Amino acid sequence: MHTNTPELRDKNIWGMVAEFERPRDLVEAGRRVHHEHGYKKLDALSPFPIHGIDAAIGVPRSMLGYVVFAMGILGCAGAALMIWFMNGADYPLVIGGKPLFAFEPSIPVMFEVTVLFAALTAFAGMFALNGLPRLYHPAFNYSRFGAATDDRYLLVVEAADPKFDIDETRRLLESLGARHVEVIEG
Repeated sequence: MHTNTPELRDKNIWGMVAEFERPRDLVEAGRRVHHEHGYKKLDALSPFPIHGIDAAIGVPRSMLGYVVFAMGILGCAGAALMIWFMNGADYPLVIGGKPLFAFEPSIPVMFEVTVLFAALTAFAGMFALNGLPRLYHPAFNYSRFGAATDDRYLLVVEAADPKFDIDETRRLLESLGARHVEVIEG
């Protein structure tokens, strides 16, 4: 990290925030900062989800869907094993000539356990993969942070990015149409 200005050399700099007026300006700025200029540690804050921002700033696809699917399959297999064990091994009763394990009457239980495992995994996995609960984030130090929940769109460049330089990054963000650029401390 380069700190060229004397007043910023001694501060604990976390990154830089650029404020944009429209969602399409944020997406375009994020795309250019990431793809054309090579910045990797970016984040975008907005009052609502913006289509295309993840690809623009290089956010990888979440693995949550794969984990939820795997746990759903595990729940279904576990339910089938549980039903087979209870009806066929633990307490075998032949009533009305039915087999000890029949697939058809097991479908509702297997479906419900599949949904239960998948839903609990999605809930817990979302919290774990997003690092929640997060009660504090350095971006909260931005002087106009409240605008991100109202009508402004923020692009955050972290100082941990290898390409981060206070002066160069500020010039880049201002050249992309940022209305306000501010260095924030961690």
